[in-house]
Amino acid sequence: MTKSNDAPAQGAANRKPPFFQQPVALSSRDHADWRLLSGDLAFAANAVSIPVSVSELMVAGRDYPILFAGDQAAPVALVGLKDQNLFVSDGQWDSHCYIPAYVRRYPFATLALGDEPRILLVVDAASDRLVKDGGSSDQGCPLFEAGEPSALTKQLMNFCNQFHHDADNTRLFGQALLESGVLVERRAEIAGPDGKGKSAVTGFRLVDARRLAELPDATVLEWNRKGWLALIHYHLASLQRLAELGRRAQLVDAINPTEMENA
Repeated sequence: MTKSNDAPAQGAANRKPPFFQQPVALSSRDHADWRLLSGDLAFAANAVSIPVSVSELMVAGRDYPILFAGDQAAPVALVGLKDQNLFVSDGQWDSHCYIPAYVRRYPFATLALGDEPRILLVVDAASDRLVKDGGSSDQGCPLFEAGEPSALTKQLMNFCNQFHHDADNTRLFGQALLESGVLVERRAEIAGPDGKGKSAVTGFRLVDARRLAELPDATVLEWNRKGWLALIHYHLASLQRLAELGRRAQLVDAINPTEMENA
């Protein structure tokens, strides 16, 4: 977040994380009158996967398959197929399932300025939850009061800071998996109980149990001390949720076969 005597970090607009259309660094100078409305989670309705941090793997793995994506082997929760989030309906997330922190913090995120310790609070200026003309006092909550961050903004900053610092540990974990060679690409076929409507899950990686067992003892000991072995086992156990994802897909197919025809 930038104070009124700081220039907004325009570079934030060049790094668009998932869901963000117009990310800007929050500034008391440029956004003094902005207010935040309550809203639903319809923005995540088309998400197939959601980034999760290492601190979420255990709880997220109870509801979703945890896979690894991208050049940094970032852990993600697989929540849908064919551009459809199977856990969001009418803007509401399934109340029986964990909502990833990445979803809960939107439309906010954080941005680190290079090697500097300073972290900016970023907001998606395109979000329909923002009132940009000040609005009336009964329209949402102000982001700034008397030129200073409001209580809401301070709370959001703390939440996003925790997510940001957790992301550092997540990157180290993914880097270790890549360097060790335990990750492999696999193609998964997901089908409902009747065996129809199969969907292929591609573009992700998972830990190969055989390669894991062949790791040097020194690596195993180091990973155990860091808690990474437990994270790997959470990931492996979560793969059983692929079948549940198939059942959800089949249920949606039965309700709306036209939309799910090519899933």
